[in-house]
Amino acid sequence: MDTLRGIDSFVKAVEGGSIAAAARQLGITAAAASQNIARLEQELGTRLLVRSTRRLSLTESGSLYYERVRGVVRELQLAQAAVTELHGEPQGRLRVACSVAFARHVLAPLVPAFTERFPRVSLELVVADRSVDHVKEDIDVSIRFGEQLEPGLVARRIATIPVVYCASPAYLARAGTPQQPEELAQHACLLFRLPIDGRLLRWWFVRGGTRFEPMLNPTIVTNDVDTLAQLAVAGAGITRLGVFIANPLIERSLLVPLFLPCSLSSKGAAQVDGAPLDFHACYRDRKDLTHKVRAFVDYVAGAMHDHPALRMPQQHAQRPQPGPAKRGRSSAAAARQSSGSRSRL
Repeated sequence: MDTLRGIDSFVKAVEGGSIAAAARQLGITAAAASQNIARLEQELGTRLLVRSTRRLSLTESGSLYYERVRGVVRELQLAQAAVTELHGEPQGRLRVACSVAFARHVLAPLVPAFTERFPRVSLELVVADRSVDHVKEDIDVSIRFGEQLEPGLVARRIATIPVVYCASPAYLARAGTPQQPEELAQHACLLFRLPIDGRLLRWWFVRGGTRFEPMLNPTIVTNDVDTLAQLAVAGAGITRLGVFIANPLIERSLLVPLFLPCSLSSKGAAQVDGAPLDFHACYRDRKDLTHKVRAFVDYVAGAMHDHPALRMPQQHAQRPQPGPAKRGRSSAAAARQSSGSRSRL
């Protein structure tokens, strides 16, 4: 048993990049993890790791040993999960990773019912907008939208969530309400930058079955969706939000939806993004689809199906009247337009 503890600590230290990272995953102190590795090295009669204050590196013996045992820990974990769940309910620790906005607005309200249904599952949410490493961070399942998918992960689509283009009543009263996506080039556009790779999230529309991307005038860019929503509420411009963020603000009349199919005439009608946000449950491979992971994924997919908070907003009866988009714009914005600073994203 001491040998297995040592192997577990050693493998997690290598994959996590430090003994402290291994300790966090194992739920023990760094001193205990270091002692486990030291006992393993003593048993093998060789040093496996070179420790320093800045980094952890493998010795030649350590590299050879890691290649042979790195799969052992995982296989033991899978075997234990399979045996314990064979004749019983899902149980054990379940680490789930997802973005901050999705966790806050969608997942968190669903979790209590899941833990009540499966009381023997200990759920840990890893909430971050950065790229999460399933191996190094010991993640069982992550929830990602299309632009966050990575090679090497099995992805199961669990929901398709519409997006809505919107702005505050004050902004639309000041700058005018765009009737067609091409008019966005004359408006202040608030854009989202993907934290995982720095790309800007693109604005797509569909007209007559053809997908197109209009010219935009980006005035503010941020990598946080909730900040983007608050900027729009404050009157900074037009933005693109998932309905789970936009709908509550629209219901409180803080934002007004734009380009909804019912708000435009049939001639030249433009619909919201023809490829809405597809969310996926991701895991390393099919062997990792344990009973507890399957139970969680099935539960979330079922809870999100036809969820009222994930529907397109209804058209409001009262909307700001269209007006010239240039009205009320700053001289700096006008200068950007005249100098050809519009960009296609």
